[in-house]
Amino acid sequence: MNSNNNTTLYDYDILIIGSGAAGLTLALKSADNARVAVISKGQLSQGATYYAQGGIAAVLDDEDSIDAHIADTLDAGSGLCHLDMVTHVVEQSGECVKWLVEQGVPFTTIAPEEARDAAALEPLQPDNLAPLHLTREGGHSHRRIIHATDATGRAVFETLAYRANRHPNIALYENRIAIDLITRSRLGLEVEKPEDDRCLGAYVYSIDNDTVDLFRARCVVLASGGASKAYLFTTNPDGATGDGIAMAWRAGCRVANMEFNQFHPTCLYHPHAKSFLISEALRGEGATLELEDGTRFMEQFDSRLELAPRDIVARAIDHEMKRLGLDCVYLNISHKPAAFIKEHFPTIYSRCLKFGIDITRDRIPVVPSAHYTCGGIMVDKNGCTDIPNLYAIGETSFTGLHGANRMASNSLLECFVLAFGAADDIRQRLPATALHDNIPAWDESKVRRSNEEIIVAHNWDELRRFMWAYVGIVRKDERLQRARRRARLLSQETNEYYKNYIVSKDLLELRNLVLVASLIVESAIRRKESRGLHYTLDYPDLLPEAKDTILDPRDAALLSDPA
Repeated sequence: MNSNNNTTLYDYDILIIGSGAAGLTLALKSADNARVAVISKGQLSQGATYYAQGGIAAVLDDEDSIDAHIADTLDAGSGLCHLDMVTHVVEQSGECVKWLVEQGVPFTTIAPEEARDAAALEPLQPDNLAPLHLTREGGHSHRRIIHATDATGRAVFETLAYRANRHPNIALYENRIAIDLITRSRLGLEVEKPEDDRCLGAYVYSIDNDTVDLFRARCVVLASGGASKAYLFTTNPDGATGDGIAMAWRAGCRVANMEFNQFHPTCLYHPHAKSFLISEALRGEGATLELEDGTRFMEQFDSRLELAPRDIVARAIDHEMKRLGLDCVYLNISHKPAAFIKEHFPTIYSRCLKFGIDITRDRIPVVPSAHYTCGGIMVDKNGCTDIPNLYAIGETSFTGLHGANRMASNSLLECFVLAFGAADDIRQRLPATALHDNIPAWDESKVRRSNEEIIVAHNWDELRRFMWAYVGIVRKDERLQRARRRARLLSQETNEYYKNYIVSKDLLELRNLVLVASLIVESAIRRKESRGLHYTLDYPDLLPEAKDTILDPRDAALLSDPA
């Protein structure tokens, strides 16, 4: 570590941007053989992993099979899943679970007395694993969701963070936000072919010190999550601003299927509850969706009722709310024994109780909210992007696993599988890769401090509102064209602001979010059909051939104003 004026230089073998399940897993899998830096935008626990309630999909039951898990994933993905990636991820599920148990993740197990009465839940475990309790979620034909009550993400995060904090080769940096990636081509070095380019590190803004530091690395990994903060209502934490996707695009990486934004069907509807998700596992254990008068409505939309895939359930709720002019619908699990509810859903029970809702007796008011970005940076099964030595894993990446609709609890599984693959690929690449010298420090000589932060706040609010209104659960060409015009105007304003003023956290997030919103809108305009999470009134039918929507930053006119 060296200091140069206000810029500090950090050198590492691997720089990981993001501190959730994917980033921490890769750090732990790599640190025995490399020096690793992990960058967290806020406190380590402020990422999406910490708030994940559901679980991890894995084939562990003797009544289940790899083929069944693959078939369920393909069905939920509405024809757009990549079979090779689905097979790869599902086949690795047992190994991932075993590793997590070895790390000490406190998954819910079947007590001996419970196991005697729960033959359907009895898992076929890999050697040395305790019998894990399995639950079921939407789209799954079997019980295959391992969990830690209803706070799986927190259990996984706390276990991995505990181990990362104690590993001598892992450095954790909180309250840092990456600004841009550094590549050979962006430094103006000669790159004859794409494979001659290489990622060399990143410029990173320190929120605490209000400085921009230089992190040089032999390999860089984007594990920074999704972009659901592009929408007014979301279950995601505030940091889900698409930073990795935006940085990769500016560096020259392609993205795919950005139009597929998953809206979780059941977010708690309460004026003082900030984006609290009500886990799909409630419906897996028998909770029903009801109108205000107690009428169930899912039978009108799908034979699987409340266990239909998320896109179907979210559209059904949206349809009923618009048809009847409702503010919300209701999720009801009060017919289950109170002891069962408190044991299986302690987090949801206690959180709802704070708002005067006793879920053992009361129905839960719910609405759909933006939840998961199914598209992202194009990668292979090892997380390799279009740029050598740059990787993307977790929600920020596009692997082809989720297709047009992510099936519940496949996302955490994908985090671990891709992290394992990236760690192996990086291990092979590091011996032939050196740190790059002569990377210039961050230059602020031509910008000044702003006294007009209201512009950033206003543009942030406008973006999230028009995305919710025009690029939501149900879409139309007219709405998408309006969104495109507004996104392009905000992009011009934001980029002009960025060129003239010293960076801040809010400005950097807005810059990234405007870009990612533009990619979402452009992808939605290009899909002339209704498939999975992308439902448009102008094209309600499926096209005969399922194709990914791929956007390439080398297409200079892609996001510019039309002639």
